[in-house]
Amino acid sequence: MDFKEFGLEIAKFRKAKNISQSELCKNLHISRATLSGFENGGSVDIGFKKVLQIADFLGYELSLREKSDFPVFEELLDER
Repeated sequence: MDFKEFGLEIAKFRKAKNISQSELCKNLHISRATLSGFENGGSVDIGFKKVLQIADFLGYELSLREKSDFPVFEELLDER
């Protein structure tokens, strides 16, 4: 997953929880332009700390896993 895809996923999670960009921005003290650019894969200046805060606000966390040549179960389900 690249940064653009990640931003699109964040937008999907935010919308699924019925959280507006304005609400998220107000709570995390970021501009709507920054969030919009991030969610649309534009080139924005958003730090890793803010990305972690956005994920946390939406009830998600990031985790690292060892890279594998084989897809994980979730990736196989997504291909259906």
